[in-house]
Order: sequence, then structure tokens, then C-alpha cells
Amino acid sequence: MELVDSHGHILDKCFENDLNDVVKRAKENGVNKIICSAYNLFSSKRAVELSRQFAEVYSTVGLHPENVLDDDFENSFDKFANLAKDEKCVAIGEIGLDYHFTTETKDLQKLIFDRQISFANELNLPVVVHSRDAMGDTIEILQNNTPKRESLLHCYGGSIESAKILIKLGFSFSFGGVVTFKNAKNVVEVVRQLPVEKILLETDCPYMTPVPFRGQRNEPKNVVYVADAIARIKGMTIEEVAKITTENAKRVFGI
Repeated sequence: MELVDSHGHILDKCFENDLNDVVKRAKENGVNKIICSAYNLFSSKRAVELSRQFAEVYSTVGLHPENVLDDDFENSFDKFANLAKDEKCVAIGEIGLDYHFTTETKDLQKLIFDRQISFANELNLPVVVHSRDAMGDTIEILQNNTPKRESLLHCYGGSIESAKILIKLGFSFSFGGVVTFKNAKNVVEVVRQLPVEKILLETDCPYMTPVPFRGQRNEPKNVVYVADAIARIKGMTIEEVAKITTENAKRVFGI
């Protein structure tokens, strides 16, 4: 059984001392590909480095909405572009909008999100979108500046109605440990209604640890628990979910 962790932060400091073991455990649990997601220029460099170090790891390059003050994207454009041209960089991400903790950078977030979509289109890469408490603005920007490549809305927490709009814009959706939580009824219902051909698996590690490991550090091997949860939600076998979601990830990221 082959699995893909379509979104993880194995560049996090908490993995510094045992990353080799983390990747090894992932492989032992059938996770043969890990998309290492960046959030600013420094992490983009690190993601690319890890993709060169490990055959199983691919990278994304981008500026996360919570990190828009970390880097001046326009003045760092060439640096992001050089990283994005690496042969194992498979997307621009994670990018998007996040109004959960603050709206003070709202206008800047929107400007940089839009610019990075154009950036991805120039490079013919998909985007990995983060949207938290900002779905209306996210959809509006994507409607006005639609990615050329099929792209991904990661850790999707929106409605099925929003998902239908996003599907028309060429998006698939990834889900992580949240689908194992007892209070995640809305997310579970969205998974139930979405076509499985539009679903990818993720961990968002070291965050969003699935049941039965909540409270512990998350890592790519745990994507199997996400696959199992989605299989139960959709009345499929875990092998079927693994096969289809792996095909979906390969299609979206071109790997």
C-alpha cells in the first residue's frame, strides 16, 4: 500500500534530531512521498535542501499569510524564483489568507497571495492554498486570478458549497488528522460528499496529530490513520483510498 503525505513541515525544528528516523518510519508505513511545505524564504531554502537530501521528499516554496512580514516578496522575488526552479520543487505554497489571529495584515496578505498565484502561473506550477476564516476573500482572489495548473486547498475546513466553487476553479482538497476528531462533523460531512478523486491525504506535521496520538508530535507515518478515517467515512477500503489519493497527489504535483 502506497501513501503520500501531501503537506507536512518536516523542516520544523522538532525534527532536527531524528529526521532520518522520521523518514524511515514513514517508508515503513507505506508513505513513500512527502511534500515538505514552506512558509517563508528561510523555510523555502530548507525545504529544497531536504528534497535534495531525501529521495522521498519534495518541496514547495512560498510565503504563508501569517509570515507576510517576514520577507519583502517583491524584493526577494529572484530568490524565491531560483528555489522554485529546483527540479524537486512541485508547487508554490503554502500561500493564501489567514484572518484567524489578526486582520491587520489583511490587505498585504491579499496582495501577496495574488502575486504568488501569478508567480506560480509564470512557472507553470500548482499552488498550495491555506485559508482560515477567509474563504470568501480566498475564492474571490482565485476567481480573479485562477491557477493554470490543478491546485490544492490544504487542510480544507470550508463548506461543501465553497468546495464546489473551488472544484470548478481546478482545485482538489487535502485532509489531515482533523478527520479523526470527534468534533469534526462538518469536515467529515464534506469528505463524505466530495468525490474521492478530489481528495488528498496530509499530516500538516508536526501539527494536527490524529487520534490515537493526539497531544504527541505528528509525523508523516501517521497519514495512514487519515487514510483509514476517510475510508470509513466513504465506505471504502483503506487500500482503495490509498490507491486513489496517491494517484491524486501524483497528478496534482506532477510526481
